[in-house]
Amino acid sequence: MNSRRFRSFLRPLHLALALITLGLTAVPSAATTLDPATIGKAAGVAAKAQPDGAVKIGWSRSDVPVTVDGMRLPPAAGLGSWASFTAMGDHAMVMGDTVVFQDEVDAAMDAAFAHGLSVTGLHNHFFYDQPKVYFMHIGGEGTPARLAAGVKAVWDAVKAVRAAHAQPADGFGGATPSPGKLDAESIATIVGQPAPVTDGVAKVTIARKGQMHGQAIGASMGLTTWAAFSGSDDLASIDGDFIMRADEVPAVLQALRKAGIHIVALHNHMMGENPNYYFTHFWGKGKAADLARGFRAALDAQTASAKH
Repeated sequence: MNSRRFRSFLRPLHLALALITLGLTAVPSAATTLDPATIGKAAGVAAKAQPDGAVKIGWSRSDVPVTVDGMRLPPAAGLGSWASFTAMGDHAMVMGDTVVFQDEVDAAMDAAFAHGLSVTGLHNHFFYDQPKVYFMHIGGEGTPARLAAGVKAVWDAVKAVRAAHAQPADGFGGATPSPGKLDAESIATIVGQPAPVTDGVAKVTIARKGQMHGQAIGASMGLTTWAAFSGSDDLASIDGDFIMRADEVPAVLQALRKAGIHIVALHNHMMGENPNYYFTHFWGKGKAADLARGFRAALDAQTASAKH
């Protein structure tokens, strides 16, 4: 075969190979197609497809009147709970924000954890609001129906609190701790960290290290986990702050809740730090030793999560 005939023979072969290659690269990877009807059925509310391809559900908190700075706030002005679902490979991802009053946070958070959702933020949007309104952000990955059922469980938990008591509570209930004898040595032994006493308060402080803008920073710059114990051995309070990397947040929150300690905030304190740190503030009442064991359990859960 001469060179001209050989080149003529190769042309269609090259074309065929090019078409095959193009076909292989043009085949899209398998992806979940989000069906609003499926999500809506699992969530128990109407679901609507959005222009960007996400599917969104919502719930307006019109069940409790809210005033902000003396003005009655219409639900449309910022009292809407929502969750949005987007395809993520062969499954889906959800992000959302749930309006919660103070006595609803525990139930909403526990429901989120029970259904495989993460809590990614807890904070306020207003000042001088009555009753106090907070916003709990959630996230998760899985099948659209399972995620939607999880969001439904969170919202149902909130509704159950309101069904039991129409108006938000003004406290956690139970006896109020008062100053008394507090065994700081026992607390230190349980926690495994010193608990020096100042003005009757035993406080545990645990430092972490990081960097910000290339500068090493540590405890004195705010990189600490701490817990303050007030009251007496028989009836104490604990309040404090956990510093966490993102991958440590779920373990710490769940351990605190398992110990009956209330999460009152989850947010960041800094920008530009490395690694990025998040902080959760907490509050609890009970026997000082029980509170110390709950705090220690969260420390242990954090350590275990950091090893994975």
